[in-house]
Amino acid sequence: MADFTKAYELMIVNEGGYVNDPDDPGGETYKGVARKIFSKWDGWPKIDLLKRQPGFPGNLDKDTELQQSVEDFYQVQFWNRISGSLISEQAVANSIFDFAVNAGVGTSGSLAQVVVGTPADGVIGDITVGEINKCDVAFFLSSFALAKIARYVHIVKKRPASRKYFYGWVCRTLVE
Repeated sequence: MADFTKAYELMIVNEGGYVNDPDDPGGETYKGVARKIFSKWDGWPKIDLLKRQPGFPGNLDKDTELQQSVEDFYQVQFWNRISGSLISEQAVANSIFDFAVNAGVGTSGSLAQVVVGTPADGVIGDITVGEINKCDVAFFLSSFALAKIARYVHIVKKRPASRKYFYGWVCRTLVE
């Protein structure tokens, strides 16, 4: 079965550090946790305190409590919700998890369901996990990558300001 720690280590590289990009609809983010979307995350009060100290934003990465909060957040909000530990192939779990972080659990779940031919309700339950685990790994990863890229193209067409993220999004479709 897939291991959260392995998936997390690959995913977190794509999320970077502290960013406050005015073009990002999520607003202020730390390691991919968008303040506008996850305003109740327990890391934000800690970040607000660390903003007032010398060495910001570099001091964020040195705070072990904050780093644990980030990891716990991703395990609870994304890994558990995609049933990552029930997926037999690590590369498949990595890809579904990374896309869930980038595009949302429901979107990632729905695209995975389309690839394996289960009803696309966005919830990865026992039936979907069973079909994912039966699916040829190379077929799943290639089909899922193409579906992710199509989703990114759709986003850029709807919101041209997101074009600057497109290359990075496409690069992360190949997470294995």
